[in-house]
Amino acid sequence: MKKISIFDTTLRDGSQGAGISFSVEDKLKIASALDDFGVSYIEGGWPGSNPKDEEFFKLAKNKLKNSKLVAFSSTRRKNIKAKDDANINKIIGAGVKCACIFGKTWDFHVIHALNTTPAENLNMISDTISYLKSKNIEVVYDAEHFFDGYLNNPEYAVKTIETAIKAGAEIICLCETNGGMLPTDVQRIVKEIKEKFPYSKFGIHTHNDSGCATANSLIAVESGCEMVQGTINGLGERCGNANLCSIIPSLQLKRGYQCVSAKNLEKLTELSRYVYEIANLVPNDSLPYVGNNAFAHKAGIHVSAIEKNSKTYEHINPKKVGNERRILVSDLSGKSNIISKAGELQIGIDGKSEKIKEVIKAVKEKENQGYQYENADGSFFVLTKKIEKHCDNFFTLKGYRVIVEKNNNGKIISEATVKLDVNGREEHTVAEGDGPVNALDQCLRKALIKFYPEIKDVLLIDFKVRVINSNSDTAAPVRVLIESKDRKHTWGTIGVSENIIDASWQALADSVEYKLLKNKIENKK
Repeated sequence: MKKISIFDTTLRDGSQGAGISFSVEDKLKIASALDDFGVSYIEGGWPGSNPKDEEFFKLAKNKLKNSKLVAFSSTRRKNIKAKDDANINKIIGAGVKCACIFGKTWDFHVIHALNTTPAENLNMISDTISYLKSKNIEVVYDAEHFFDGYLNNPEYAVKTIETAIKAGAEIICLCETNGGMLPTDVQRIVKEIKEKFPYSKFGIHTHNDSGCATANSLIAVESGCEMVQGTINGLGERCGNANLCSIIPSLQLKRGYQCVSAKNLEKLTELSRYVYEIANLVPNDSLPYVGNNAFAHKAGIHVSAIEKNSKTYEHINPKKVGNERRILVSDLSGKSNIISKAGELQIGIDGKSEKIKEVIKAVKEKENQGYQYENADGSFFVLTKKIEKHCDNFFTLKGYRVIVEKNNNGKIISEATVKLDVNGREEHTVAEGDGPVNALDQCLRKALIKFYPEIKDVLLIDFKVRVINSNSDTAAPVRVLIESKDRKHTWGTIGVSENIIDASWQALADSVEYKLLKNKIENKK
């Protein structure tokens, strides 16, 4: 099994994506996760460019167990010696054993961006690599704009590669910097370069401006490259970098290359979501392999088929990348979806029961009103149990009121009042909150906790509002999705109403009912 080196540049190239700003602590956390995952190289940043990256290298030095820490920089400035270049000496001062140096391959850039001569650019490449090699530092040379340079002036582009190899660079990474190449172009050019330098090691670095970053990386490996540079989740400037979360499993599971251990590959989905969390970005549910919808099935025909054999609609076993199959319940659902979802949630409904038809009918009616159960398993669980008449009446709403007041100091105060019937007793509670929904949540808990102390473990962790029909302007119905968790589980609940407070109440009430139902079922076991 041939080994492919994975060079992660999430902390450097990935941080250049719009809306991304990693603190030093963020970078240390991601570096630790990447190290545990087992990538070959972790590019930490450019120590000569900002104090934050310099601080990161001070703290990260000698901390990695599995990966090589890499510092990034350009070749030396024109018309000086590498030993006199402050940026190059910052790399040496960072104490790393590997450097990634980028240099110009396209003579257009040499002349118009660097304002120097093609000959001096070659000197810059050679001098920089040779100097770092004299300090016993491994060098990965990034041939910037290589593919554009090769198409415009192949003789000069090849000369830059030859110069880097002679200077001692261990790996030459061919960079598709503008992201505009198509796979057939990349394939042809990589093969031509490999024929010219058959004994040298090459890598590939692609961007996604034409939507081909993953495909270009894969075809480059199959054409002879032994290293892939990319980022977790494809983060990066403009349209992003090559997505390692697609590249690694594609190479390993479909082409038999060794990128990380099989055991570590099962951590891929967890790593993807962790990086999204640290970056404070909403996860892309549609990402291949690791997205929340990557193995989600909605159409009844599909669900029926995968229940018989998962290969009918799944290209791999989701567990191999740490993901899981999701059966979605919607107005498209048939009997197969409901039975499968019931099994997943351990609802215990009999597949031959007439209640299945009632559940299907109820789901379709609810979805017609604007409900969506795809991310609201808790509400689907409660709905099903009520149809089965296996749902205790834990509490009944008699009424609620919410007041929002802004005082003369500019402070906004939300106060809620709730009346419930709990086991024949009326509970009348009042509570304040950071907002009207929080106030309602506090009221509900206050009324129920002496009857059901287990709800103290329930935390509301996410709250989303969607307008269902924007044509109705401010009278449009809204859909509220609430995500809750306790010490063991996470679940979603939903509410729909033309009043956002009422929709929120529905989702809050379902969340508590789900918790109480699950506790009752678990206690019976």
